[in-house]
Parts: sequence; structure tokens; C-alpha cells
Amino acid sequence: MRIINKEMIIIKIYISFDFEGLGGVAQWNDVTKNNKDYKQTYAVRQLKALLEELKEHEITLSDSHAEGNNIPWEITEEFPNVKLISGGIRKYYMMTGIDESFDRMIFFGYHAGVGERYSTMDHTYSSSSIHNIWINKVEMNETLINAAYGGSFGVPLAMVVGDDKLKKQLNPYFKRLYYVETKRSLGRYSAEFKPMKQLLEEIKSTTNEMIDKNKEYFDVYTFTSPIEMIVEFSDTSKADMVESMPLTERIDGRKVKISSDNYRVIFEALLAITYICEA
Repeated sequence: MRIINKEMIIIKIYISFDFEGLGGVAQWNDVTKNNKDYKQTYAVRQLKALLEELKEHEITLSDSHAEGNNIPWEITEEFPNVKLISGGIRKYYMMTGIDESFDRMIFFGYHAGVGERYSTMDHTYSSSSIHNIWINKVEMNETLINAAYGGSFGVPLAMVVGDDKLKKQLNPYFKRLYYVETKRSLGRYSAEFKPMKQLLEEIKSTTNEMIDKNKEYFDVYTFTSPIEMIVEFSDTSKADMVESMPLTERIDGRKVKISSDNYRVIFEALLAITYICEA
């Protein structure tokens, strides 16, 4: 946070962008670039509603869906306060660029974790390889995993834009989280959408409420050491590939365990697992 005069406080905000949790999106074709049904315009409309309310602040925007090439660079012409991170493979993937200098995080377009009933395109980092993830016995989704990585730098999660099923998953872990519900998920490939105008107005109004709060208002999500992560794969071949990684213990046919006192090690191990299985 930087004070440039008595009236104006510049807040440094980290935004991690995903796609599946956005309004108007219900199937993989909607979020797959070079597909005729690709809904980039839907994503940009919703993202601009957020950024319009943050024009006075310092923004790092991490394009974190698939290959990280969903947000056009031209958006920085309209919003010159935004630094855009795009492309992949990259270190720390959905959280590239986060550090202790940030005042808060916003997760935009996020979705429920793998296995959530009636959740649209439910998955956790890999829809094809990972069947489940637990950290310290807590069943994980991408929001919790990434919030804990930001939390390792002392940065709180302030706002999430996503579907109703993710909101349900997060309720036990955050007391002061601003949430914009983009849709009501009806099944893995179906959802009920509210009118676009209503959703855009909700994004704007919620952003305005969130930005008025001090950093200390929000929850910093962390894990207590020692930290144990168990990853269950979709089949035994994935566990075969990952088993040779350092710090990895094979539990059974489809599960491996990694333990560390440092959450950042756990986070990097999960990314390495994902890259190995998706290669």
C-alpha cells in the first residue's frame, strides 16, 4: 500500500484469473482457445467490470487458465495500471509474481474442486490426472491451494468471483471474504446464468465494498507445519511417473504423499506433479 497524498491510497492487488467459474461458461469448449465456442468475450466483459473499479490501484493480473493466453494484451491500453502475466509453462503458474509487497488477492473466475456434486467442470489443477488432493487432511480446491501460497507471504484473499459450489466449499475457511456468485451450477456441463447486466453490476459493487477495507480485515489462509499433502491420481500410471520425485512416498496404487515444513515446497511439488502428468 502506498500513500501518494492525504486523500489517495494506492493498493497493490494480485489478481489470478481462471475461466471455468465465469458467467456464461458451462462446457470445456467454452474455455478452449481456437474452438469456435470459445467465450473470450464473456471473460473480458466480466474482467473489465472488475478492473474499472480498480483504476486507481496497482494491479498484477496473472492469466492462469490453460496455457495462460486468454486475456488480450490490449486490455492494458484501457487499464494502464495493469501488469499482465501470460503464457506457460511458468514457475508458480496461477500465482506467478505474488510476494509480500501485495496488499490483497482476488481470484477471478475460479471454480469448485474435483468431486463437488453438480459442480460445473469441477477439477483441481488437472481434470484428467488428479482425482483428489488433501493437505493436512483438508480436501483441496484451487482456491485453497493458491490462497495458502499467497498466505505464505502474508497476503490475504479478499475477493473471489466464481460459481455457487465453490462458495459452498469456501464458507468454512473464510469469515471475511467478498464473493460474487457468477452462476448456479446444475451439473458438470450445465448451469443457470443470471442476466449479464446484473452480474456485471454485482462485480462492480462488490469490488467497491472490498476495496474500502484494510488489509487486516481479511483472512490470511495458511497451514500449520508439518504439512502433509496426499495426491490421488486418476490411474496408477500417474503415480508410477510421480513416485521418483524427491520427497515423494508411494502410499498405494493411486496415491502419493509429500511432507515438508515449508508450504512453498508443497506448492511447487504439486505444480511439478501436474506438469509431469500432463506432459
